[in-house]
Amino acid sequence: MSAEFFVDTNVFVYHLDNTDRRKQGVAERIVRDGLATGNACISYQVVQECLNVALRKAEVALPVDAARSYLDAVLLPLMQVTASESLYHRALDVQARWRYGFHDSLIVASALAAGCRTLLSEDLQHGQRLEGLTIVDPFR
Repeated sequence: MSAEFFVDTNVFVYHLDNTDRRKQGVAERIVRDGLATGNACISYQVVQECLNVALRKAEVALPVDAARSYLDAVLLPLMQVTASESLYHRALDVQARWRYGFHDSLIVASALAAGCRTLLSEDLQHGQRLEGLTIVDPFR
C-alpha cells in the first residue's frame, strides 16, 4: 500500500458542496486525479466523516442513494487504510509527539501507514513535516 497523497475529509466535503466554487474546483481536480492515477488514498475514518457530513451536516444534505453512489464511485476506490491495533498505537504516538487532537492524529497516522509523502488538508499546519510526511493545504 503506497500512494503519494493522503486526502483529508475536507477535500471531499468541498467536492460535494458548491457554495465555494474555487474550493470545489480544487477538490474536483484532486479527486479526479487521485481516482485516475491511483496516487491518492484515504482511510476508513475519512469515509465515515465524509458520509456523516454529507448526510447530516451539509447545507443541503445528500439523499441516501446519492451518498451510496459517492461511496461506491469515489470513497471506496480510494480507501487503503483500515482500523487496526497498530494504527491506533501510531495515532497515540503522533498525538504525544505533535500534540494534535486524536482524530487529527489518526489522519496523520493513516497517511504515514499508507506511505504517503503528502497529506492534503486545510485543517492542519500547512508545510509541517512529520516523519517524511508534508502537510499541504491545497486551498491556500
